[in-house]
Amino acid sequence: MASRMGERPAGLLLAAGEGSRLGRPKALLELDGERLVDRGVRTLRDGGCSPVLVVAGAAPLEVIGAVVVPNPDWRSGMGSSLRAGLAALPSGCPAVVVALVDQPLVGPEAVRRLIEAYEAGARVAVATYEGRPRNPVLIAGEHFEAVAEAARGDAGARVFLREHPELVTPVPCADVAAPDDIDTPADLEAFNRRRAR
Repeated sequence: MASRMGERPAGLLLAAGEGSRLGRPKALLELDGERLVDRGVRTLRDGGCSPVLVVAGAAPLEVIGAVVVPNPDWRSGMGSSLRAGLAALPSGCPAVVVALVDQPLVGPEAVRRLIEAYEAGARVAVATYEGRPRNPVLIAGEHFEAVAEAARGDAGARVFLREHPELVTPVPCADVAAPDDIDTPADLEAFNRRRAR
């Protein structure tokens, strides 16, 4: 799946948090014997991203098939992780798909849809669920700097997206993914109950 520039979009998995409400870093949480960080990397790779970068912070990570980017400022929130990840992308990277480690119901098909929208001309593509924008998000290279400048606290790319709605192409993904995140032990328990049905 090549872009118009002949290069595939990179994948960026934000996985630096300590999971304070969960009681452990989400990246290390296992579902079906697979860590969430490995699941996220596989989703990005299978969706068509290369290379894949993982931003680590609270827990040191070793991840097969990905470049780990340490974020020493991870305590300041997701914004610092997004900035660290964008700064680590290879020179000339045409676009990046940004995903969150704690959304295990987002699979490769959602990533593929964002890349298809990009290949059709979208410069910023956002997965939507029942019309609501969530993650993952694709950002074309010409916007990396502006997105990084706007990323503060826990907002990530949200500030940039709200300030530039004219750039955003919504990509419906509710039929192939869900944005449910695992923030607490109760979320994990509910997630496991749903899968057991």
